[in-house]
Amino acid sequence: MKFLRYPGGKAKQLSFLVNYLPKGKDIEGTYIEPFIGGGSVFFHVNPEKALISDLNTELIELYKGIKLYPHKIWEIFKSFPEGKAAYYSIRNNGADGKPLYYRAARTLFLNRTCFKGMWRHNSQGCFNVGYGGDERRWVVTHLNIVELSYILRKAEILNSDFENVILNAHRNDFLFLDPPYKPGEKDLHELHYRNGKFLFDEQERIADTLKSLPKSKRIRWAMTNSSHNDILKLYKDYNIKKIPFGTSDKPGILTKNSNEVLITNY
Repeated sequence: MKFLRYPGGKAKQLSFLVNYLPKGKDIEGTYIEPFIGGGSVFFHVNPEKALISDLNTELIELYKGIKLYPHKIWEIFKSFPEGKAAYYSIRNNGADGKPLYYRAARTLFLNRTCFKGMWRHNSQGCFNVGYGGDERRWVVTHLNIVELSYILRKAEILNSDFENVILNAHRNDFLFLDPPYKPGEKDLHELHYRNGKFLFDEQERIADTLKSLPKSKRIRWAMTNSSHNDILKLYKDYNIKKIPFGTSDKPGILTKNSNEVLITNY
């Protein structure tokens, strides 16, 4: 179930990934996703119990808003006028002091109508992606928002660093990790659709955190990542499969040479 336009999301790779992921009903513990992003895998798995998180505050507020106020969010989302002038007015006026459901509806509106679903902010922390058009806005329906709300009600939603979330795993939990990365590269230097950068030392921190999980807890995890040799070396003792197709250098365009891998501890 895709409702966000999110560069680097896994919606178009689900047909491959689902062959290696458990079904929601088969997860004995909690489904945990520390980099929730567009949530494609989470919504597809539809676990009975979940913990999802991200450092992107606007994104997390969107998920919390849909969980709590699906109908209010839809009413506000559909009330925003169409057109370039309306987009820039809503974008530039911000949402400080507005209730959660308004902030969530505004984030969804900007995501669906901005240029290629990018998530970029200026030095003042303000969303500054240009207008992209309204044709993709109405892919989202009232029913979509309500269905997403039902799934999200089974999840705890956090705005947190990934290490704290991973270390919160308990016996028989399942983790899916999709950290920010550029296919085939060691570092992600220009993070044009999320906050900040994601360099190799963060990749090392992910690997160290996963390796610290006690084997006695039987925690399973799967991760999508770059196929760069330095990243692969971090997981040389685990199962690594090449993802046959993935994201190219152009947002939204797939390539048959993805330079991406799926890494699992099972």
